[in-house]
Order: sequence, then C-alpha cells, then structure tokens
Amino acid sequence: MRKLTLVFSLLLVGLSVQSLFAQESTTPAPVTARAQNIFIELGGQGLTFTANYDSRFFNKRDGLGGRAGIGYFSVDGDKVTTVPLSLNYLLGKGNKFFELGLGATYISTSGNAEVLFNKNESNVVGTMSFFYRVQPEDSGFAFRIGLSPVFSKDFFLPYYGGLSLGYTF
Repeated sequence: MRKLTLVFSLLLVGLSVQSLFAQESTTPAPVTARAQNIFIELGGQGLTFTANYDSRFFNKRDGLGGRAGIGYFSVDGDKVTTVPLSLNYLLGKGNKFFELGLGATYISTSGNAEVLFNKNESNVVGTMSFFYRVQPEDSGFAFRIGLSPVFSKDFFLPYYGGLSLGYTF
C-alpha cells in the first residue's frame, strides 16, 4: 500500500511540475484600438470644404476603413452642399500611411454654382483617393495630402487634390 501511495504521489507531483513549465503566459496581448479621425478637408473627396469622420473597421491602425463627411460652400447666393462617403485602405507602419480609396459624393447646388455641375439640382460623382497620411499611433494631430480624382459619366478630373488637418483618437 505504501508503494502505491508513493507512486501515486510522485505521479501527481510530476504532472504538476510539468504543467507549471508548459503553461503559456497569462499576460494578455496588448490590444491596439482602431484608429478614428475627425478632420477638415479642403478639396479632396468632398470637393469643397468639408468636416469628416474616418475610422478603421477593425482594431488596427491600418487596413480597411471608411469615411463620411459634409460640406457647405456659399458665395453671393451660389450654394454647394456636398456629402462624401467612401471606403479606404491604409498601407504602412508606425504613423505614416498611403491611403487608397473609392467613394461617391452627393452634390446639391443652387444659383450659378449649377454651371459647375452640369446644371443639375443634385448630382452624384465618383471619387478616388491617393493620399499620404500621417496619424499618430495613440492620439494627436493628423495630416493628409494627395490626389482625389473625380469622375462621372460626363467628365473626369484626374488631378483634383486635397489637404486635410485633424485629430486621431
């Protein structure tokens, strides 16, 4: 009986020691919060002067995301309202990225501004984005600059540009 108890005790101690060394670390891996930006943009996918929100879809600083904005411009009774919506993908590391995007911008005009957009009361144009983006890894000032080609069935503007200043959180 003593031999059986001794063997059983040694087996339990051996299994306990083995399990101590085989366990993985219980420290959870750091979770990177998804990047979210608010920014103002001159030109770009909003076409005029817009306020925008941009966010990654997953808990990452890069990858697939989307943006939405609204803009309003008025001079001498000529009014333009724009609503840009788009998907974009960020390629890069650290705080520097290349942004590729595709979207659409709804445009509503009145007054002489209608001449710029084929004399329609409202219109939707396609947009692309090829931007250099600097956004901090945690939070802080964000900057974007690049080209945003604009197109519809009637025209194509390949060299339309944009500049954005904002905040990442």
